Amino acid sequence: MKVGIIGCGAIANIIVTSVVPEKNGIDIAYFFDKDIERAENLASFADGVAVLDFDDMLDDVDLILECAAPVSVREYAPRVLEKGIDMIIMSIGALMDTKFYGEMEKLAKEHGAKIHLPSGAIVGLDGIKAVAKFGLKEVSLVTRKSPKSLGKDIDTEEVLFEGKASEAVKEFPLNINVAATISIACQRDIDVKIIVDPNVDRNVHEITAKGDFGEFKTTTMNYPCATNPKTSMLAALSAIRLLKSFNETISVGM
Repeated sequence: MKVGIIGCGAIANIIVTSVVPEKNGIDIAYFFDKDIERAENLASFADGVAVLDFDDMLDDVDLILECAAPVSVREYAPRVLEKGIDMIIMSIGALMDTKFYGEMEKLAKEHGAKIHLPSGAIVGLDGIKAVAKFGLKEVSLVTRKSPKSLGKDIDTEEVLFEGKASEAVKEFPLNINVAATISIACQRDIDVKIIVDPNVDRNVHEITAKGDFGEFKTTTMNYPCATNPKTSMLAALSAIRLLKSFNETISVGM
């Protein structure tokens, strides 16, 4: 499987340095970033090609992995899907726009492409998907991050946001993809609270789901990426796991 990457920052670096040395049938071959130096650095490590023009890699890949930002999903996803190329989207918040979501779903179906959304920086997504249409009545997310992760300079705990996921991803497009992931998984605009807390050094995500099936709660306490505190290390690891699953004969979970 030949892969091209959009965005060559912290997440892409973790994925590439983990996947490339294993030589497990995944060939990360093309790299695109508006900062060409970042693309060239990763391409050099992977013995791949850094492209100045995004379209230059579309005729020679099986899958595109987006590791950039929601604006990049809007700009490049239509061009990928129109070519019938599968896509992994890390900036899932872009798909909280229901009109855009519908357009991308239609494009993918028309051209025989698949859109893959990794579980990202949370656990418990399989459970949420399982009960989404079987009596699920309430889903909420409380996210707690350090001031550094949220670009704040404060020394006391503060609630930065309380509302729906669709609004959270607009206000924090680079910080709260988890809210979008859960919302899309359970097909509803979930309740979200975002807290900046100077007493934590990890990104904490608490999910509560209630319904006819009972109730479950998960807490994920992720260390942020060393090079980008806005991103949890687990987000990159989930993409690595997804990539590797494409070549597995036996699949565990959804």
